[in-house]
Amino acid sequence: MMEKDADKMVVKPSPFSRGRRRNRQEREQGASNITAKREQSRPEQMYSMEAVVERENMRRAYAQVMSNGGAAGIDGMSVSELADYLRAHWTRLKAELLEGRYQPQAVRQVEIPKADGKGKRQLGIPTVVDRLLQQALHQVLSARFDPYFSESSYGFRSGRNAHQAVQQARAYVASGKRWVVDLDLEKFFDRVNHDILMSRVARRVKDKRVLRLIRRYLQAGIMSDGVVSPRTEGTPQGGPLSPLLSNILLDELDKELERRGHAFCRYADDCNIYVQSKAAGERVMKSITEFLSKRLRLRVNASKSAVARPWTRKFLGYSMTYHRAPRLKVAEASVKRLKEKLRVKFREGRGRNLKQFINEELNPLLRGWISYFRLAEVKGLFEELDGWLRRKLRCLLWRHWKRAYTRVKALMKRGFDQARAWKSTTNGRGPWWNAGASHMNEAFPKSYFESLGLVSLLNQLHRFQFTS
Repeated sequence: MMEKDADKMVVKPSPFSRGRRRNRQEREQGASNITAKREQSRPEQMYSMEAVVERENMRRAYAQVMSNGGAAGIDGMSVSELADYLRAHWTRLKAELLEGRYQPQAVRQVEIPKADGKGKRQLGIPTVVDRLLQQALHQVLSARFDPYFSESSYGFRSGRNAHQAVQQARAYVASGKRWVVDLDLEKFFDRVNHDILMSRVARRVKDKRVLRLIRRYLQAGIMSDGVVSPRTEGTPQGGPLSPLLSNILLDELDKELERRGHAFCRYADDCNIYVQSKAAGERVMKSITEFLSKRLRLRVNASKSAVARPWTRKFLGYSMTYHRAPRLKVAEASVKRLKEKLRVKFREGRGRNLKQFINEELNPLLRGWISYFRLAEVKGLFEELDGWLRRKLRCLLWRHWKRAYTRVKALMKRGFDQARAWKSTTNGRGPWWNAGASHMNEAFPKSYFESLGLVSLLNQLHRFQFTS
């Protein structure tokens, strides 16, 4: 079904594309005229509702929404249906936007497990039309706000990523700032004060239609079990606009830290400040907690925040060693989360063809994980994980065989004589013990799993570091 939808998305042209009768020269001339008018206009007009609904901006927003895909909102409309809907209704939508009458629909509430496995995170899924309009707003507002954001802000910004934040954090520790103020904002996305946020947006955006639409998105209700609940605070995660709004609000924190001369890295609501002593860290923790509470009405989660050594904390999934020139490593919590995900995969993979299971279920997850943690310099962990994976696969095989006779037959097929096969099978131990025992290691060595295509995390890490 998804493949069919994807085919439709590729074939179906954007409703914002110009007609075939317009030749290429006319299109280029039109684009240059738009650019010239923008350059001649005042900055406020470049960030107005007219700029939001402009054809080229909407075309880019449409392409991004189609590329992202995603689930339907409360109206049930899928991304594959968006083009036809816009052809029929865009004139009306555009008029409502320009006249300041457009009303967003409520978002659909979904819950996903938190990364630490404790509790659930609430997401709000907007309708496809609202995702399109939020993306169009995001593109215009990003051009207005991003140039003024701090160099120490790395989250949800073009040309910036988590890897850069992690590398900068290591550089601060290497420079002698060997204490970290690790701030955790309590339920940040649920607690954002709308009035404070809108006052920060209004500093650079003067078009009241744009401001009104942003506030309406903030206040759009949440539908759960068919009931819509109003929202008076928070920016629901799930829409294209939420990450930018969080950066606009937390830019005030960035500017305060810069004013005080602190070395810090912030990625969304995850902020680490690096200092030279524990006493300095405790002073910073106290003063910044007060600043966030009084100026932005945000609370620091005391149970998850700390003044500590960087190698005892994690930042964006990484930690580091205690050496003078610290080396990056994968945080223990990140390894634990990977194993939990893999255990779910292994439970689901019981009874399946092993090669198919490896290539369709395990390898995509492993490749994505190692791609993110390719900066790690402590490599022993990857070798341990490779061994753990092979043992889990041997355990899968042992469970799959079930009966003693089947296990004997399988071991004999791998070159064991009958006596040893029977002795190995009837040892009275469980699947996990047998998966680590000599008979299973000998029958199914590393080369066997390599022949099935199993990704080696250690080899992938070497490959990344060799090509970088």
